Amino acid sequence: MDKRNSILPDAKMKILAASVAAVVAARFCRIGGQDAGTTAIDWDKITATRLTLFYPGQSSYEWLRDAAAHKGAASETARGDSCVSCHDDAKEEQRQGAKILRGNHPLEPIALPGKPGHVDVTIQAAYDDKNAYLRYQWKGNNNIEYPYYRYDGKEWKVYGGPRLDKPVQEGKQPAIYETRMSLMLDDGKVPLFKEQGCWLTCHEGERDLNPATKEDVAADPLLKAIKKSDVRKYLPSSRNNPSDWKSGKSLDEIARIKAAGGFVDLIQWRGHRTNPVGGTDDGYVLEYRNFDSGKNHFASNLDSATKQPKFMFDAGKFGAKAVSADQVGKKDNFLIQEQQRGAVRPERGLEGGRHPAEVCPDAGGCHGVRGRQQGLRHLEGRHVDGRGRASAEPYNVGFALHDDNITTRGHYVSYTKTLGIGAKADIVAVKLP
Repeated sequence: MDKRNSILPDAKMKILAASVAAVVAARFCRIGGQDAGTTAIDWDKITATRLTLFYPGQSSYEWLRDAAAHKGAASETARGDSCVSCHDDAKEEQRQGAKILRGNHPLEPIALPGKPGHVDVTIQAAYDDKNAYLRYQWKGNNNIEYPYYRYDGKEWKVYGGPRLDKPVQEGKQPAIYETRMSLMLDDGKVPLFKEQGCWLTCHEGERDLNPATKEDVAADPLLKAIKKSDVRKYLPSSRNNPSDWKSGKSLDEIARIKAAGGFVDLIQWRGHRTNPVGGTDDGYVLEYRNFDSGKNHFASNLDSATKQPKFMFDAGKFGAKAVSADQVGKKDNFLIQEQQRGAVRPERGLEGGRHPAEVCPDAGGCHGVRGRQQGLRHLEGRHVDGRGRASAEPYNVGFALHDDNITTRGHYVSYTKTLGIGAKADIVAVKLP
């Protein structure tokens, strides 16, 4: 099968980033796509760039600047030197990832048998008068499932989880989590993103990085003002002290930074929560990991009042009311509104059945989703002049891949690269005829 969808950054020139896709016999994951109204692209004629994404573990903005932890490079990082001024080839990145994943490492205390320290991703880019297109390919363990709810005869409990979670490590739960492919994009307005990339967004206080307590979060003025219950990715410019998540600037100051373009776009394809409706997350990072305006793809299937799933499968459409153990990981177990859902009834026969923990909204129900092949991503016309031509300045981009039933720090990342649309760069988009 070849499932495709895409993101269309909505500017005079749109960037159509590829979204995910297919698992074939060789476990070959392909991400690619195009606007439904655009002539099909012959990708065999598009130059491919191979990047190495490596496992970074619990490295962060603060770790980079810690003289004891990041020996021999902390002072250089603090003054703004680029990561690749030291780590300058793919073999170095491969060694880094393998070393971190060996187990009992300061950046990764948990050994993950069979998980490689790096993944090679091939990226192709093309553009025409209206759109730019990205296509990603990699070999890996693609997964399109998300944890379930399972009724044990008394109550509904989560079934499955990411590989790094304690219950999965202890063998009490199976490893179940969706594959995710992410792109961070900066047009030169975020200080140091070109040099240090996504490490600008990872900070102490976030999940996996000495997480903040609920009490500290509840007392924080900025997080209280934006109605958040934990610490997520943020840019240094949003804090008075970049290494202290509690030192948030005022909402007015943050609004001025955003208006000046001082944020990074965060575009994510998710194998379970966006792919079945042809969508991609439409977000950005500034003071938090935000969604753009509109309804997002996160729709919980748990009713907070009754503590049971809101919907179950329509047996007439899906073939069963629930997912059995032997179906986990072997078929597309999506629960899509108005297509496969049925009401949950207090009847026998639910014991042991597995019901999706989240509901995929319909294609028209989310911001960023416009049918099977399209999603809008606003770039506010950046890098496009008044006549709709590409700018000579490339974008700064960083890539991340979560696969093999894993999330949070368990991803692979790239150092910052450049993407040129009508410009010289690490990844050069080819002009279509």
